[in-house]
Order: sequence, then C-alpha cells, then structure tokens
Amino acid sequence: MTQSVIKNQTHPTKRVGILGGGTAGATIAIRLAALGLETYLFEKNKSLIDGPPMCHLHAGGNLYREIPDEDCVALLKQCIDILRLYPYTIDVRPTVFAVPTRDGGLPEDLLPRLDILTDAYRELIAQDDNNKVLGEPEDYYQLYSHEQLIELSEREQVAVPTTVDEWMIPVAKYLDLNKVKFPLIVVQEYGWNIFRLAASAQLALEDYDHAHVFTDTQVQQVMPVDCENCSNADHHVTKWRIDYQQAAGYESALESKPQTESIEVDYLINACGFRTGVIDDMVGVKVTRMVEFKSSYITHWDNAGGQIPEIIVYGNRGTPEGMAQLTPYPGGYFQIHGMSKFITLFDDGLVASSKDSAQPKLPPQYVHYIEDGWDKAPLQARSQQSIDYVAEFVPTFHSARTVGNALYGGQQIPGQDDTLRVADVSLYSNIRYARAENVKASSTLIAADQIVDELTKLGLVNPDTSANRNRDAHEWSYLVHNDSITIDRVARGLAEERGFPIAMAGVNHSIPKKDLDTV
Repeated sequence: MTQSVIKNQTHPTKRVGILGGGTAGATIAIRLAALGLETYLFEKNKSLIDGPPMCHLHAGGNLYREIPDEDCVALLKQCIDILRLYPYTIDVRPTVFAVPTRDGGLPEDLLPRLDILTDAYRELIAQDDNNKVLGEPEDYYQLYSHEQLIELSEREQVAVPTTVDEWMIPVAKYLDLNKVKFPLIVVQEYGWNIFRLAASAQLALEDYDHAHVFTDTQVQQVMPVDCENCSNADHHVTKWRIDYQQAAGYESALESKPQTESIEVDYLINACGFRTGVIDDMVGVKVTRMVEFKSSYITHWDNAGGQIPEIIVYGNRGTPEGMAQLTPYPGGYFQIHGMSKFITLFDDGLVASSKDSAQPKLPPQYVHYIEDGWDKAPLQARSQQSIDYVAEFVPTFHSARTVGNALYGGQQIPGQDDTLRVADVSLYSNIRYARAENVKASSTLIAADQIVDELTKLGLVNPDTSANRNRDAHEWSYLVHNDSITIDRVARGLAEERGFPIAMAGVNHSIPKKDLDTV
C-alpha cells in the first residue's frame, strides 16, 4: 500500500491512534474513520492484514467440538456481521465434517448444537432479512448417510457444483469411507480469503479522508502526554504521543537513517496481535496472556476433478491424531491444517506472559520465521507431512505436491485458556486505552463497536450520526464503487507481493449479487 501522508484539512476535534494493521486494526480504523474521527493506523508490514493463517469463516464454530454452545452462537453472529462488511472476501462452498472411526466421539453428538445454531440463524434473519447470507436456515446443515455417499460416488463429478449433492460427489469419491463414521455433516460454513480481506480493508480505508494509513512503519514508543497523578495506579491520561519511523526509500536510506516522527492522539488502541504485550509494557498495563505460533501449508493437487468442499476430519488437538483440515482455493491449490505438533502446532510454540512482562516470548526461531520467512528445509518437511496427513483420509491426495508456501504467524490468546475462541477487546477508561484481543478475525467489528461505545462515554465521539446508523445497516461507502472485480485486482497484487500463487487471491464462488444488492 502506498504510504499515506497527513492530509491538510480542517483540524478535527479528536484523533485516534491504532497500532497494528491486521484484521482488528484495519477494521477498527474503518469503523472510526467512518465516524469522522481522524484515524492514524500504523503497520510494520508493507500492507495491511498480513498475518496468521486464516481460511475459514467460522459461522457457527463447528470446527471446535470443545467450546460451549454459546460461543458457537457468538461466532455465528460475528461471522454474519463481518461478512456484511467484507462481502467480496467470501468463497461460497460448504464444509464437510467427519468423525473418524478412531475417534471416541459420534456425529450425533454435534446435532443438538447444530439445531441451536439453525434456530439462532433463523432468529437473526427475523431481526434483519439482510442477515440471510448463509442460505436458507433449513439448509444450514445437512446429513449424509453411508448409503447416500455410495450412491453419490457412482455419479459423474460436476466441475462447478451448484447443489449440496453435487458438492458431495467428490467427497464420496475421494474420502475413505471406511475410516469415518456416519452420518457426515455438511454445514454452510464458507471460505474466507485473507488476500481479498486485505484488499477490501485497503480500499475501504482509501475511501475516507479521515483515515491516515502508515504501512512499512515501525512504532518506536508510546508516551502519555497529558497525565494526571501518573505515580498513582489510578492515574488518568488524556493524550498519548506515538513516536514512529517510516521505512526510508533507497535514496533516503543512502543519505541518512529514517527520521523519528511523532503524533499526539486523544485515544490509543493496541491492535498489535501477538505483539500486544509490547505496547502493554510501554503503557504500563499488567495483563496475563498467551501467544501461539501456528502454520498452515499450501499444496497443489491436480486430481480433484473440479471444485470440492472444505473437508474437516475431527481429532484431539495437539495429539498425533489432531484435526485435519483441507481447504480449497481456485487453481487446484489447497491449504492444510493438521492440528498436531508436527504440522500446524509446535512443541514449544505456546508461550505465556510473565510477571515482568505482558509480552510472551516466542522462541527466536519462530520470530525469525514471522519476520524473515520460513527456512526452506523445515517448510518442505512440514508441507510434505501435511500432505501425508490428509492422504490418510483422502488417499488420492498423495499425488499433491508442495509449493514452498505457508500461512503462519503468532496468535494471541487472552488469559490462560488455550481453547478460547471468542474474545474481543479490553478497555481502560482512565487512560484512554483499548487493547483488541481478537482470537478470531470475525470478532473485530464487535470490538470496534465496543470502542465506539467507550469513545462515546468519554465524550470523544457523537454516536447519533448517519455514519453510526449506516454501520447498523452495513452501508459501507467503499462497497458503493468497488465490486468483486476491483477486490480481485488488488488481492492478486497482494498475493504476488507476498510470494503466493496468484490464483489463491480468487474465490470459486462469490456471494450472489442478488444477496449483495440488499446488504
């Protein structure tokens, strides 16, 4: 993204600084800039939303058997909400959930939750018909018996499926039906494309004069400017100073080191993802958290015979038989998660904060991967292991090949529960500071709303505006003059810049235009 400069315009009443341009920071910036706040977003990478692996819109959280039903309902609501902000990021295809024969669970164990989610989806549509973005409620999930799959396996595969039966033909043909329990569960949980998400956020922020985006920029420190009783634990801060350095161009670098610049803001938001503890330490906030390094792997498979749904095979996280996740992209590319410690998880990849620092310390090797990229040999080894892992259940996937790409990063987990999947934001009213704590990207818009409520209480923003009403109706200005084609063009550029196959910037099936016309 081109570096933004501070624009000359009528000086606004209030400024907000957001540190970190991942999904949380970018989404919060969109929300605040839409309200007319001067919004300054700082990101150390060259473009926005370039972080940990994402591929799946958790519209119901059915990947996670271990989390409570209420968390699954929260994920459903959040996903529908975020989908309406970023509609061109979604790949419309079902997800198939299978319980392996080696597993102690049964498919029937999941049915009560699925019925709860179906009712919750129906209720959301009753509240606002525009929430019907996952199809009809009665189609939210379907069950397939062994007999149905045997019959489907004998049908000719359809290159571009249009019905659930057609989506299930390749599953019936390729999944080893002797290794899974029945019924299989098919849920309308769609794909979520990180390159299209980054493109959407970039275009959305470019639409606001009040949004100032500084990519390729390192925040050096944050300091209270206007502080009352600073030596007291219950002190008050009304202004913060952000010191930052923008990466110099080649000619500037030859002349001198990058200059440190500063800006004062009336409210500070920490959206630094797994690095949030670094800012907490600067601010002086004590907090307990964990960080987990995770990775997924990009492979290419020529023998799928057409488009296939996402396939999830359940397993116990962290064991040699952890969950397997096969996520389709256009062009025969597939992203693989294997929730064992020789694929997606790492023996020493989960670390916690200490009494001396809010920032958990990842082993240097993983920090090196995040900042400089994977070393070739371990990437190749884990990628091949991921292919072998999936091929246990999809035997013909043995013919897939590694392509030397991975999506990886550090995921923050507030508190001490590494199964936590729903969290949004922590607010510190006395020092005008907020910390985004999004475990799942779908909760970022909810976090933004909570920050708006906080800014309202502090008198920094007037909530009774058309912009706030537009948010409730999901009338986002960038959607007026950007469409799927525009998003695709920008997303392709981002995929290429990040070293991924350009095809991965696309989706096989976009949200139908008739649905978008009402969003």
